[in-house]
Amino acid sequence: MSVEIKEIEAKYISDIVDVHMRAFPSFFLTFLGPRFLREFYGSFIADDQGIGFVALEDGKVLGAVVGPLNPAGYFKRLLKRRWFAFCLASMGAVLKKPSVMARLFRAVFYRGEAPQGKVRSLLSSIAVSPDTQGKGVGKALVSSWLEAAKARGSKGAFLTTDTDNNEAVNGFYQRLGWTLESQYETPEGRKMNRYIYDFEE
Repeated sequence: MSVEIKEIEAKYISDIVDVHMRAFPSFFLTFLGPRFLREFYGSFIADDQGIGFVALEDGKVLGAVVGPLNPAGYFKRLLKRRWFAFCLASMGAVLKKPSVMARLFRAVFYRGEAPQGKVRSLLSSIAVSPDTQGKGVGKALVSSWLEAAKARGSKGAFLTTDTDNNEAVNGFYQRLGWTLESQYETPEGRKMNRYIYDFEE
């Protein structure tokens, strides 16, 4: 497989959203719908703290990775600029299931549950097409994202992922050198693992 890793561009957003929805069919962000996801992924192009890459094969989007260089203030700026667009984008999900409003509020104001210590970049999302998982696309995307964060002065990175029934994903990050820093539980009772990846000084 000949995969090209490129910085994310607006022309790829719709295809990235399609990959995300196929990769995470039962996840909350997917439930919010493609319009919300387009706003989410597009935000990493609009803000100068955004870092994003897309994996391509013959022009076809295989996956993408995004996250802010410094999550502090990133989502606040995002809401300030695009609050109305996010409200419109999530309207369908709220009308379909009004009880999601509280969780939606937390998702929109999400700060990444940053670990203590040095300021680290946040790997917010990585999605790889189910057709190409296990072929090195995810590894190439994460590596490119980490390299970019380090080149822009980041001291390290962190991410969160599910603890239970998520062995493949947890194993993936551990094999790439991420360290399990802590565990916590969301208000919905979802158990999460928080990983860190610190760069050498």
